[in-house]
Amino acid sequence: MAKRCDVCGKGPVAGNNVSHSMRKTRRRWLPNLQSVRIRERGTVKTAKVCTGCLKSKRVARAV
Repeated sequence: MAKRCDVCGKGPVAGNNVSHSMRKTRRRWLPNLQSVRIRERGTVKTAKVCTGCLKSKRVARAV
């Protein structure tokens, strides 16, 4: 299952956990994806969309 927004393409970002002693271990920040029904070209389909796209109205939700 790809963790990528179907609208804007936002995906996971990698970086480090840094402890108090400055030890570093790898980690990932995942986008906040929601599975929603959207209207695209007159048809209704289910897509994984990030909350940023939902809040900015880049996608029309199907009711």
